Amino acid sequence: MARGIMDLSSGTGTALLMLLGFTTHFYVLPRAEAVWLTIPSSGTKCVSEEIQANVVVLADYYVVTPEGPQPHTVSVKVTSPYGNNLHHNENVTQGQFAFTTAESGNYVACFWMDGKHQEEATVSLEWKTGISAKDWESVAKKEKIEGVELELRKLEGAVEAIHGYLIYLKDKEARMREVSERTNGRVAWFSTMSLGVCILVSVLQVWYLKRFFRKKKLI
Repeated sequence: MARGIMDLSSGTGTALLMLLGFTTHFYVLPRAEAVWLTIPSSGTKCVSEEIQANVVVLADYYVVTPEGPQPHTVSVKVTSPYGNNLHHNENVTQGQFAFTTAESGNYVACFWMDGKHQEEATVSLEWKTGISAKDWESVAKKEKIEGVELELRKLEGAVEAIHGYLIYLKDKEARMREVSERTNGRVAWFSTMSLGVCILVSVLQVWYLKRFFRKKKLI
């Protein structure tokens, strides 16, 4: 244990910290960046993300205040892959929603204006999922961890999230392969049946023509 503490105080410890910060930056932080959406005065603007089941989703949104006496207001609705209403708010300038996914698929958030405004509105949406939605400050205070230990905990969470997503992709690929194989089997059966019908029709045609020519005494 003492040996490990000594290593952390050396150049190897510095390299480890740099590696942890670099990995955490690319696996945790990018998924918490905000996006700006331009909402037309008439119509709807939607964003979606494919999320697996049992994942925490947390989002904050607000209307970017334009120059003018009256700020724009928007309405927002969030639905699950099965069409269930997860969040619905009308004529607001800001808000947030949080939920835990019950099924895998595309979760959609749609924004629109009430039609009273003639100009477009800009909405800032910060959509966090999985490890990005976790409150690491509360975790650090509760478990009394900081520094390298906290970064290791973040890295562990990121690895678990990636592992879970890989399992989700594997299961999805297996389901798609099963559907593809079942479809190929049906196509092969249909092709065989079509070929059998064509052969039967050809035999019947030959039999009818031979019978017809014999009646006419042409053969």
